[in-house]
Amino acid sequence: MKPLLVILGPTAVGKTAVGIQLCRKIAGEIVSGDSMLVYREMDIGTAKPSRAEQQGIPHYMIDIVEPWESYSVAEFQARATYHIEDIQARGKIPVLLGGTGLYVRAIIEGYRFSPAGSNRALREQLQREAEACGHDFLWQKLHACDPATAARLHPNDLRRIIRAIEVYHATGRPLSQQYEATHTTPYELTVIGLNMPREILYQRINDRVDLMLEAGLEQEVRRLLAKGCTTDLVAMNSLGYKQMAAYIQGEYELAEAICLMKRDTRHFAKRQLTLFKKIPGIIWYDVTQYASVGRLVEDIYNNVAGKICI
Repeated sequence: MKPLLVILGPTAVGKTAVGIQLCRKIAGEIVSGDSMLVYREMDIGTAKPSRAEQQGIPHYMIDIVEPWESYSVAEFQARATYHIEDIQARGKIPVLLGGTGLYVRAIIEGYRFSPAGSNRALREQLQREAEACGHDFLWQKLHACDPATAARLHPNDLRRIIRAIEVYHATGRPLSQQYEATHTTPYELTVIGLNMPREILYQRINDRVDLMLEAGLEQEVRRLLAKGCTTDLVAMNSLGYKQMAAYIQGEYELAEAICLMKRDTRHFAKRQLTLFKKIPGIIWYDVTQYASVGRLVEDIYNNVAGKICI
């Protein structure tokens, strides 16, 4: 089996900097496992690494779809697998840099997806119901047949709610059961987890939100709204964009939107850690135990990454 290095950790823990420096030492290339980095024109709120920040290290699965386009974990799995195998074929080490648990686990746990056909008539009927009765009505309908999927979808995420109901009607099985982990992988996995004490992580999250605002998050969201990106899009319901769009549209004062942005991002980081800790075999590193990113990378290299070879 050929090697795949995976770097996991909550948002704002510093995965990108570690991944880039590690790639320099092991001749690696990065495959993003972040569900938001796939969207073009969404740079500030996603903390997308710029060309300069990438430092010449190839990055894949970034800027591949428009914000108004749909994108699924099955599509991610297929495309990311292609890049991983291409990197390996060229004698390099693929580094899966992850923040979205479902996307990463689809790769390392070998998820199998059960395809379900589309039903245009049902989709149009559900759309009419949402327009007549509200999004929450449709969310409740989904909750009745697939509570697990409903629990992870916002009531305004109309496209995914409709798709989940459509899948249930087509297969008789909830969307939450449409994929399963085979727990087999064609890779020799090395999984590294980055973490830090919660109070430090939460302060980094708060600071990152402040930096995003200084960098022009409000202007980025205004541009997306002006281009027709509505708030019911999956991309626009993500952290930062959802709260800022609500402020722009008069639902919140700016201070309240910022407070919600920070709070929701902290909650997201907590959920990430809960999910990652269920993945077996992770080698955890406390980032705060190192004087610099370089020292941390050196330790990771000496302990595990330096043993990787094609």
